[in-house]
Amino acid sequence: MGTSAVNSTGTVRKHRPYVPETMEMKEFTFRAVLIGLVMTVILGAANAYLGLRAGMTIAATYPAAVIGMAVLRLMKGSLLEENIARTVGSIGESVAAGAVFTIPAFLISGAWSSFGFHEAYWKSVALMAVGGSLGILFVTLLRRVMVEDPDLPFPESVAASEIHKAGQQGAGAAKLLFANMGFGGLIYLLGAFQLFNASKAFVVHIGQIGSSVVRLGRTSSAPVVAVGGVTTFQAPAISPAYLGVGYIIGPRLAALNFAGGVVAWGLLVPLIIYFLGPTLQANLAPGTEGNLAGVVWYNIVRPIAVGGMLVGAGWTLFRMRKSLGIGMKRAVSDLKKSAAAHAATNRTERDLNGKVIFGGLGVAFLCMILLYFRFSGVLSGAITAALVMIVVGFFFAAVSGNLVGMIGSSNNPVSGLTLCTLIIAALLMVAIGVSGMSGIAAVLGVAAVVCVSSAVAGEMLQDLKVGHILGGTPAKMQIGDFLGIAVASLALYFPLLVLHQGNINRGGIGFGDPQLSAPQAGLMASLAQGIVGHNMPWPLVLVGVLMGFAMIMLEVKSVMLFAVGMYLPLETTFAIFVGGVIRWLTDRARDRRGFNDAQKARVENAGILTASGMIAGEAILGLVVAAFYFFNKPLPVIFAQPATISGFIVLVVLALVMIYVPLNNAGRPEDPAPPTAIM
Repeated sequence: MGTSAVNSTGTVRKHRPYVPETMEMKEFTFRAVLIGLVMTVILGAANAYLGLRAGMTIAATYPAAVIGMAVLRLMKGSLLEENIARTVGSIGESVAAGAVFTIPAFLISGAWSSFGFHEAYWKSVALMAVGGSLGILFVTLLRRVMVEDPDLPFPESVAASEIHKAGQQGAGAAKLLFANMGFGGLIYLLGAFQLFNASKAFVVHIGQIGSSVVRLGRTSSAPVVAVGGVTTFQAPAISPAYLGVGYIIGPRLAALNFAGGVVAWGLLVPLIIYFLGPTLQANLAPGTEGNLAGVVWYNIVRPIAVGGMLVGAGWTLFRMRKSLGIGMKRAVSDLKKSAAAHAATNRTERDLNGKVIFGGLGVAFLCMILLYFRFSGVLSGAITAALVMIVVGFFFAAVSGNLVGMIGSSNNPVSGLTLCTLIIAALLMVAIGVSGMSGIAAVLGVAAVVCVSSAVAGEMLQDLKVGHILGGTPAKMQIGDFLGIAVASLALYFPLLVLHQGNINRGGIGFGDPQLSAPQAGLMASLAQGIVGHNMPWPLVLVGVLMGFAMIMLEVKSVMLFAVGMYLPLETTFAIFVGGVIRWLTDRARDRRGFNDAQKARVENAGILTASGMIAGEAILGLVVAAFYFFNKPLPVIFAQPATISGFIVLVVLALVMIYVPLNNAGRPEDPAPPTAIM
């Protein structure tokens, strides 16, 4: 059964893959799978680092395609081997996204007492592996109908397939990516050695404790209240990864994210400290008075940001309500069509056997009952949680796949879908009488599985569409992704552990620390605690909810991004904003040079590769540095107090590289247009 589409003349046109279904070509080879597995661990670990620190992850399809292509070209690999390597290589990013959005919540909420190997490793592996496997199984049920749907354009899949077709450009793109990985990693490492000042906070006095007062009335005899205190204002972090994130999301979204930070640190923290400074100072433990701003931000402003994130996630889903509704309807109708479909004989339409799919779903369901029973200790709660997970997980996997088909995986609102799941599971737990830490653990377990499942389903469907265009074998891609899920699930706990324990060994608190904010996990933990554990500062959350509604009325593009900006340290959002400004400067310079469309596309591709390389370079070296602290081996320090100007100089160097490297890769006007990277 081939794919059919109706063309402009009204005749039915059969889809013809780039590699004909009758052609024999190397595809599922050991080297292709091995390259994919190595990439899935590296790109997954890099996204885990980015997700915990910046609250965002970057789509891995484009870097995985470029790297896999470059390596396999050296080995004279085939196009379909490149397709397998990219498919397996990009799945780790979606597992990492699902993991960092939920697994730290177990520790932040107190559901897990420790993140040590014996306490957390197998639980984390089980959540990631079952969630990822469910995502693949759900999408396999729906693949044939969804990839052939003419109403789903799959923009990022089309771009990735064009990159593979234009394979002769792979070596140059890979060189650019690897060079910037090295450069970004080197800059981060020099900052870790304190050759320059990578982080700078300025002390700001807001009035004077002991002398500043506010008169509560207009007359001279009106009572007065002592006010005043000290806050801090942070310069942008000198971070190649944060600058890279800002460059990729662009100036508008970077400015919106920074606006949240400005409201938190430029309005709320100073205002609260000014009026409550003397009272708060008197109640702080001796020796911690200097951290007054941090205490206010962590305990008062962050819960307000949680309320904003709650509204932001809900508003994102509301704006997509038509797409979500279509996705829900298609999930049911597609399942009926898939069940009625005849067994495919063509190579390009061969999926995994139906018995394997439904058997796998049954095994996953039983595994979840056992795991949730281990978490909650209540059998009724475990069965309820597993039922919620399997039903909601299927629908949200289908919705995630439809959204990826319409707008690409970079815009997939996985955290919003997970939030809905968490609230449904939490209310059901309360209804059947499961409460306390066991209830919180069960609710977070459902959320973790559905989050990983939805993220994997979207990424998997995007890759299957690329394979559909190129002529890959779906069953082989699905087997490859099962291997990728298994390896990613076994491996990704370790980057999380190294970052968490390394932060503690440096004097932090691990997950939830300003240097390891994990905003989505903080949101999940707060809601689970609030609904099931009855432990949440609801008045502050309600303030954030009202703020979110005000943002909607002001027609703010992304309430979620603004609230995440409030939740993150100012130096993080400031650096992301600087990255957005660098992107704006690059675009302005590109337009002034009078480039044609092909040259503009090459500049855009080179810019995305430069930013992606810097992100990956810092993430990999960041994990290495964290590993040193994990083993209590502090890095040597070059300067105890580097000059402030040193950080500014490095920032200028990074900006010049991010502007001029893309511009210098514009090529000649007569060169053919490259595929545009859609991130």
